[in-house]
Amino acid sequence: MADSSPSSTDGTADATDTAADEAEADDEERGSSGNRSSADADADIDALRRDVEEKYDFDDFGPSDMAQMSVEEWEAAFDPDTWIVGAELLDRVEQDLKSRIQRREVFAVLERFEEDGEERLVAYSDEGYAIVAPDGSVEGQGTVLRDVKPTVALCSMDSYEVPDAPDEVSLPSPDDVPEGTGQLGNNLLQLIAAAQILVGLGLLGVWLFTDAIPTPGGYVDLVAPLTALVFVGIGIFLFAVVANARLSDRFRAEEFRDRLRAVGIEDGERPDFLPPLDESAADASETADSSDDRA
Repeated sequence: MADSSPSSTDGTADATDTAADEAEADDEERGSSGNRSSADADADIDALRRDVEEKYDFDDFGPSDMAQMSVEEWEAAFDPDTWIVGAELLDRVEQDLKSRIQRREVFAVLERFEEDGEERLVAYSDEGYAIVAPDGSVEGQGTVLRDVKPTVALCSMDSYEVPDAPDEVSLPSPDDVPEGTGQLGNNLLQLIAAAQILVGLGLLGVWLFTDAIPTPGGYVDLVAPLTALVFVGIGIFLFAVVANARLSDRFRAEEFRDRLRAVGIEDGERPDFLPPLDESAADASETADSSDDRA
Protein backbone atom coordinates (compact mmCIF):
# COMPACT_ATOMS: atom_id res chain seq x y z
CA MET A 1 0.00 0.00 0.00
CA ALA A 2 2.82 2.35 0.82
CA ASP A 3 4.38 1.75 -2.62
CA SER A 4 1.14 2.29 -4.59
CA SER A 5 0.22 5.67 -3.13
CA PRO A 6 3.00 7.73 -4.73
CA SER A 7 2.44 6.16 -8.07
CA SER A 8 -1.30 6.89 -7.89
CA THR A 9 -0.57 10.44 -6.92
CA ASP A 10 1.85 10.86 -9.80
CA GLY A 11 -0.74 9.47 -12.22
CA THR A 12 -3.37 11.84 -10.97
CA ALA A 13 -0.99 14.77 -11.29
CA ASP A 14 -0.06 13.77 -14.83
CA ALA A 15 -3.74 13.47 -15.76
CA THR A 16 -4.42 16.89 -14.25
CA ASP A 17 -1.54 18.46 -16.18
CA THR A 18 -2.70 16.83 -19.39
CA ALA A 19 -6.26 18.13 -18.90
CA ALA A 20 -4.95 21.61 -18.15
CA ASP A 21 -2.78 21.58 -21.27
CA GLU A 22 -5.70 20.44 -23.40
CA ALA A 23 -7.95 23.12 -21.89
CA GLU A 24 -5.30 25.77 -22.54
CA ALA A 25 -4.91 24.57 -26.11
CA ASP A 26 -8.68 24.70 -26.58
CA ASP A 27 -8.76 28.25 -25.19
CA GLU A 28 -5.96 29.31 -27.52
CA GLU A 29 -7.74 27.71 -30.46
CA ARG A 30 -11.02 29.41 -29.57
CA GLY A 31 -9.21 32.72 -29.03
CA SER A 32 -7.49 32.54 -32.38
CA SER A 33 -10.77 31.50 -34.00
CA GLY A 34 -12.50 34.43 -32.33
CA ASN A 35 -9.78 36.79 -33.47
CA ARG A 36 -10.10 35.48 -37.01
CA SER A 37 -13.89 35.89 -36.85
CA SER A 38 -13.54 39.43 -35.56
CA ALA A 39 -10.99 40.26 -38.24
CA ASP A 40 -13.23 38.77 -40.93
CA ALA A 41 -16.20 40.78 -39.63
CA ASP A 42 -14.15 44.00 -39.66
CA ALA A 43 -13.01 43.25 -43.19
CA ASP A 44 -16.59 42.66 -44.31
CA ILE A 45 -17.71 45.93 -42.73
CA ASP A 46 -14.86 47.83 -44.39
CA ALA A 47 -15.75 46.31 -47.77
CA LEU A 48 -19.42 47.15 -47.30
CA ARG A 49 -18.53 50.71 -46.26
CA ARG A 50 -16.49 51.17 -49.43
CA ASP A 51 -19.39 49.87 -51.50
CA VAL A 52 -21.78 52.28 -49.78
CA GLU A 53 -19.46 55.24 -50.36
CA GLU A 54 -19.27 54.36 -54.06
CA LYS A 55 -23.02 53.78 -54.37
CA TYR A 56 -24.32 56.91 -52.60
CA ASP A 57 -23.35 60.56 -52.94
CA PHE A 58 -23.35 61.83 -49.36
CA ASP A 59 -22.82 65.41 -50.52
CA ASP A 60 -26.28 65.21 -52.08
CA PHE A 61 -27.92 62.69 -49.77
CA GLY A 62 -31.71 62.88 -49.79
CA PRO A 63 -34.86 61.00 -48.78
CA SER A 64 -34.79 58.78 -51.87
CA ASP A 65 -31.24 57.63 -51.06
CA MET A 66 -32.19 56.95 -47.46
CA ALA A 67 -35.17 54.86 -48.57
CA GLN A 68 -32.89 52.68 -50.72
CA MET A 69 -30.38 51.96 -47.96
CA SER A 70 -30.60 48.66 -46.14
CA VAL A 71 -29.99 48.29 -42.41
CA GLU A 72 -26.55 46.80 -43.04
CA GLU A 73 -25.58 49.68 -45.35
CA TRP A 74 -26.81 52.22 -42.81
CA GLU A 75 -24.79 50.68 -39.98
CA ALA A 76 -21.72 50.45 -42.19
CA ALA A 77 -21.94 54.04 -43.43
CA PHE A 78 -22.60 55.71 -40.09
CA ASP A 79 -20.27 54.76 -37.26
CA PRO A 80 -22.19 55.09 -33.95
CA ASP A 81 -18.99 55.95 -32.08
CA THR A 82 -18.58 59.16 -34.10
CA TRP A 83 -22.20 60.36 -34.10
CA ILE A 84 -22.98 63.83 -32.79
CA VAL A 85 -25.81 63.88 -30.27
CA GLY A 86 -27.30 66.18 -27.67
CA ALA A 87 -27.76 69.92 -27.93
CA GLU A 88 -25.08 70.16 -30.62
CA LEU A 89 -27.07 67.83 -32.86
CA LEU A 90 -30.24 69.90 -32.39
CA ASP A 91 -28.32 73.08 -33.24
CA ARG A 92 -26.87 71.54 -36.39
CA VAL A 93 -30.23 70.16 -37.53
CA GLU A 94 -31.92 73.51 -36.88
CA GLN A 95 -29.27 75.41 -38.85
CA ASP A 96 -29.45 72.95 -41.76
CA LEU A 97 -33.24 73.13 -41.89
CA LYS A 98 -33.14 76.93 -41.75
CA SER A 99 -30.85 76.90 -44.76
CA ARG A 100 -33.20 74.59 -46.66
CA ILE A 101 -36.25 76.66 -45.68
CA GLN A 102 -34.50 79.80 -46.90
CA ARG A 103 -33.82 78.10 -50.25
CA ARG A 104 -37.48 76.97 -50.35
CA GLU A 105 -36.43 73.31 -50.41
CA VAL A 106 -38.45 72.58 -47.26
CA PHE A 107 -41.81 74.03 -46.27
CA ALA A 108 -41.90 73.98 -42.47
CA VAL A 109 -41.98 76.00 -39.26
CA LEU A 110 -39.21 75.37 -36.70
CA GLU A 111 -39.66 75.56 -32.93
CA ARG A 112 -37.74 74.47 -29.85
CA PHE A 113 -39.63 73.00 -26.90
CA GLU A 114 -38.96 70.94 -23.79
CA GLU A 115 -40.30 67.47 -23.04
CA ASP A 116 -39.41 65.30 -20.03
CA GLY A 117 -36.66 67.72 -19.11
CA GLU A 118 -35.01 67.48 -22.56
CA GLU A 119 -35.00 70.14 -25.24
CA ARG A 120 -36.34 69.02 -28.60
CA LEU A 121 -36.74 70.45 -32.08
CA VAL A 122 -40.01 70.27 -34.02
CA ALA A 123 -40.55 71.05 -37.69
CA TYR A 124 -44.15 71.11 -38.90
CA SER A 125 -46.18 72.10 -41.91
CA ASP A 126 -49.80 71.80 -42.96
CA GLU A 127 -49.25 68.16 -43.92
CA GLY A 128 -47.13 66.67 -41.14
CA TYR A 129 -44.48 67.15 -38.48
CA ALA A 130 -41.16 65.76 -37.25
CA ILE A 131 -39.83 65.90 -33.69
CA VAL A 132 -36.08 65.49 -33.23
CA ALA A 133 -34.75 64.26 -29.88
CA PRO A 134 -31.20 64.91 -28.60
CA ASP A 135 -30.25 61.26 -29.18
CA GLY A 136 -31.03 61.62 -32.91
CA SER A 137 -34.34 59.76 -32.91
CA VAL A 138 -37.09 61.26 -35.07
CA GLU A 139 -40.83 60.76 -34.80
CA GLY A 140 -43.68 62.28 -36.73
CA GLN A 141 -45.70 61.90 -39.90
CA GLY A 142 -46.12 63.30 -43.40
CA THR A 143 -43.71 64.87 -45.85
CA VAL A 144 -41.85 66.83 -43.18
CA LEU A 145 -40.72 63.59 -41.53
CA ARG A 146 -39.41 62.41 -44.90
CA ASP A 147 -37.42 65.64 -45.30
CA VAL A 148 -36.06 65.79 -41.74
CA LYS A 149 -34.78 62.21 -41.39
CA PRO A 150 -31.90 62.57 -43.92
CA THR A 151 -31.01 65.93 -42.37
CA VAL A 152 -30.65 64.37 -38.91
CA ALA A 153 -28.53 61.55 -40.34
CA LEU A 154 -26.18 63.98 -42.08
CA CYS A 155 -25.93 66.41 -39.15
CA SER A 156 -25.03 63.56 -36.80
CA MET A 157 -21.82 62.98 -38.80
CA ASP A 158 -18.84 65.09 -37.82
CA SER A 159 -17.58 65.11 -41.41
CA TYR A 160 -20.74 66.87 -42.66
CA GLU A 161 -20.42 70.66 -42.89
CA VAL A 162 -23.70 72.37 -42.06
CA PRO A 163 -24.42 75.25 -44.48
CA ASP A 164 -24.62 78.77 -43.13
CA ALA A 165 -28.06 80.21 -42.47
CA PRO A 166 -29.36 83.43 -40.87
CA ASP A 167 -30.48 83.28 -37.26
CA GLU A 168 -34.00 84.33 -38.19
CA VAL A 169 -35.51 82.32 -41.04
CA SER A 170 -39.24 81.96 -41.39
CA LEU A 171 -41.91 81.40 -43.99
CA PRO A 172 -43.30 84.56 -45.62
CA SER A 173 -46.57 86.16 -44.60
CA PRO A 174 -49.54 85.27 -46.84
CA ASP A 175 -49.91 88.94 -47.78
CA ASP A 176 -46.31 89.03 -49.02
CA VAL A 177 -46.79 86.23 -51.56
CA PRO A 178 -46.86 87.74 -55.08
CA GLU A 179 -49.50 86.81 -57.59
CA GLY A 180 -46.95 85.30 -59.94
CA THR A 181 -43.52 85.55 -61.50
CA GLY A 182 -42.13 85.88 -64.98
CA GLN A 183 -44.08 89.01 -65.93
CA LEU A 184 -41.36 90.03 -68.40
CA GLY A 185 -41.76 86.73 -70.22
CA ASN A 186 -45.53 87.17 -70.33
CA ASN A 187 -45.15 90.66 -71.80
CA LEU A 188 -42.78 89.41 -74.49
CA LEU A 189 -45.18 86.62 -75.42
CA GLN A 190 -48.02 89.09 -75.67
CA LEU A 191 -45.98 91.34 -78.00
CA ILE A 192 -45.12 88.37 -80.21
CA ALA A 193 -48.75 87.25 -80.23
CA ALA A 194 -49.97 90.73 -81.18
CA ALA A 195 -47.37 90.94 -83.97
CA GLN A 196 -48.47 87.56 -85.33
CA ILE A 197 -52.12 88.66 -85.44
CA LEU A 198 -51.29 91.99 -87.07
CA VAL A 199 -49.19 90.26 -89.74
CA GLY A 200 -52.00 87.80 -90.38
CA LEU A 201 -54.65 90.53 -90.65
CA GLY A 202 -52.42 92.64 -92.88
CA LEU A 203 -51.74 89.73 -95.20
CA LEU A 204 -55.45 88.98 -95.34
CA GLY A 205 -56.24 92.65 -96.18
CA VAL A 206 -53.69 92.74 -98.98
CA TRP A 207 -55.14 89.56 -100.43
CA LEU A 208 -58.68 90.96 -100.34
CA PHE A 209 -57.69 94.00 -102.40
CA THR A 210 -55.43 92.19 -104.86
CA ASP A 211 -55.71 88.44 -105.32
CA ALA A 212 -59.28 87.92 -104.11
CA ILE A 213 -60.66 88.79 -107.56
CA PRO A 214 -60.93 85.60 -109.67
CA THR A 215 -58.80 85.37 -112.78
CA PRO A 216 -60.39 84.89 -116.22
CA GLY A 217 -59.88 81.19 -115.78
CA GLY A 218 -61.80 81.22 -112.45
CA TYR A 219 -58.65 80.63 -110.35
CA VAL A 220 -58.33 82.32 -106.93
CA ASP A 221 -55.01 82.38 -105.08
CA LEU A 222 -55.65 80.90 -101.59
CA VAL A 223 -52.04 80.78 -100.37
CA ALA A 224 -52.18 84.23 -98.84
CA PRO A 225 -55.40 83.78 -96.81
CA LEU A 226 -54.29 80.40 -95.52
CA THR A 227 -50.95 81.88 -94.44
CA ALA A 228 -52.82 84.74 -92.75
CA LEU A 229 -54.96 82.27 -90.83
CA VAL A 230 -51.82 80.49 -89.67
CA PHE A 231 -50.36 83.76 -88.32
CA VAL A 232 -53.64 84.65 -86.59
CA GLY A 233 -53.88 81.15 -85.10
CA ILE A 234 -50.35 81.40 -83.71
CA GLY A 235 -51.15 84.76 -82.14
CA ILE A 236 -54.33 83.46 -80.50
CA PHE A 237 -52.45 80.40 -79.20
CA LEU A 238 -49.74 82.59 -77.62
CA PHE A 239 -52.36 84.78 -75.95
CA ALA A 240 -53.99 81.63 -74.56
CA VAL A 241 -50.60 80.48 -73.19
CA VAL A 242 -50.13 83.80 -71.40
CA ALA A 243 -53.65 83.69 -69.96
CA ASN A 244 -53.14 80.12 -68.73
CA ALA A 245 -49.80 81.04 -67.14
CA ARG A 246 -51.33 83.96 -65.29
CA LEU A 247 -54.22 81.84 -64.02
CA SER A 248 -51.82 79.10 -62.94
CA ASP A 249 -49.63 81.60 -61.08
CA ARG A 250 -52.68 83.03 -59.37
CA PHE A 251 -53.90 79.59 -58.30
CA ARG A 252 -50.44 78.56 -57.06
CA ALA A 253 -50.08 81.80 -55.10
CA GLU A 254 -53.47 81.32 -53.47
CA GLU A 255 -52.65 77.70 -52.65
CA PHE A 256 -49.37 78.82 -51.05
CA ARG A 257 -51.23 81.44 -49.00
CA ASP A 258 -53.66 78.77 -47.79
CA ARG A 259 -50.76 76.57 -46.69
CA LEU A 260 -49.17 79.47 -44.82
CA ARG A 261 -52.45 80.18 -43.03
CA ALA A 262 -52.82 76.48 -42.17
CA VAL A 263 -49.48 76.43 -40.28
CA GLY A 264 -50.48 79.52 -38.31
CA ILE A 265 -48.33 82.21 -39.92
CA GLU A 266 -51.15 84.77 -39.49
CA ASP A 267 -52.88 83.77 -36.25
CA GLY A 268 -50.19 81.62 -34.60
CA GLU A 269 -52.51 78.59 -34.37
CA ARG A 270 -50.70 75.28 -34.89
CA PRO A 271 -52.24 72.45 -36.93
CA ASP A 272 -54.61 70.18 -35.01
CA PHE A 273 -52.59 67.02 -35.72
CA LEU A 274 -49.49 68.44 -34.01
CA PRO A 275 -48.99 66.99 -30.49
CA PRO A 276 -49.10 69.44 -27.57
CA LEU A 277 -45.76 71.15 -27.14
CA ASP A 278 -44.31 72.29 -23.83
CA GLU A 279 -43.19 75.84 -24.45
CA SER A 280 -41.23 76.18 -21.21
CA ALA A 281 -37.94 76.09 -23.11
CA ALA A 282 -39.06 78.81 -25.49
CA ASP A 283 -40.43 80.89 -22.60
CA ALA A 284 -37.17 80.48 -20.72
CA SER A 285 -35.13 81.60 -23.72
CA GLU A 286 -37.39 84.61 -24.22
CA THR A 287 -37.01 85.52 -20.53
CA ALA A 288 -33.24 85.22 -20.80
CA ASP A 289 -33.20 87.42 -23.91
CA SER A 290 -35.31 90.08 -22.21
CA SER A 291 -33.01 89.97 -19.17
CA ASP A 292 -29.99 90.45 -21.43
CA ASP A 293 -31.69 93.39 -23.13
CA ARG A 294 -32.39 95.05 -19.76
CA ALA A 295 -28.83 94.45 -18.69
